[in-house]
Amino acid sequence: GMGWALLGVGLLLALYTLLRHGLRRVPLPCARPELRGRTAIVTGGSGGIGAATALELARCGARVVLATRSAARGEAAARRIRTETGNPEVRFMHLDLASLRSVRAFASTFLRQEPHLHLLINNAGVNGGGTTEDGFSLPFQVNHLGHFLLTQLLLERLQSCGPSRVVIVASSAHCAGRLHLDTLGQPPPGLLSTFQDYCDSKLANVLHARELATRLQGTRVTCYAVHPGFVNTELFRHVPPWLKPLFLPLAWLFFSDAAEGARTSLHCATHEDLERFSGRYFANCHLQEPWPPARDDRLARALWEASERLVGLGEPPGSPSP
Repeated sequence: GMGWALLGVGLLLALYTLLRHGLRRVPLPCARPELRGRTAIVTGGSGGIGAATALELARCGARVVLATRSAARGEAAARRIRTETGNPEVRFMHLDLASLRSVRAFASTFLRQEPHLHLLINNAGVNGGGTTEDGFSLPFQVNHLGHFLLTQLLLERLQSCGPSRVVIVASSAHCAGRLHLDTLGQPPPGLLSTFQDYCDSKLANVLHARELATRLQGTRVTCYAVHPGFVNTELFRHVPPWLKPLFLPLAWLFFSDAAEGARTSLHCATHEDLERFSGRYFANCHLQEPWPPARDDRLARALWEASERLVGLGEPPGSPSP
């Protein structure tokens, strides 16, 4: 009895180890691009994939701005990255994407203090529920609307510093997204409201990159949407407590770590000759076709116009509507 039980446990452990190491492809070391003299913003840069992305950009010599909500975590991350890379050009700037007022304040401070911008990595994300001070659902505002406004406010600077790039961290969860333009930014109904909201925001991310590329044709700014892989980071703080015991072994087995999760963002930020793929979707450092709704140009344009209206861009107040 006991012997068989031990053998069974041993076999399970062996299988687990094999799976864990076999499923996690070891990233090939690739040549570091030279980014000295280039400035990057990484939103949500104080932890998870954002911090891993910022660390690698700093290693390549870029000046990196960690645009994140918590000053304590942001300053600590900036210090850690400066120490680890020996690159002194890493700084924290306060940005709370759940507040459009904060997005505007960040953009005006950045434009006043920083002469250049070459890379904008729209990385921050949440998957919890709630409503923002602007009256929008938290995941939709943080993941899409706040980043949409931020990108628009920084676009002129990106254009004057071209060639430059915008990387939008989306997710394969966009496959379950549904956008209802008349109720955009309101939490969807139903039991899985928060999950649906997250998926909707990720569909919005892929469509944002698509429409942005269309509007940037003929400029020296290109943009890319990326799926970072299933990454075991703070994003899963919001998993309900009763699900955590189920979730953690799975996460450990299948989810990549943050450094691996940052690879596709870095690929799209720095890889040469990606300009012709502007507006497209990447996963695992490769071009991928997103789900059909994410390729719908009419939806992309309608989302853009609705987003402009919601964040207060576009038509100046009091102008006659067409």
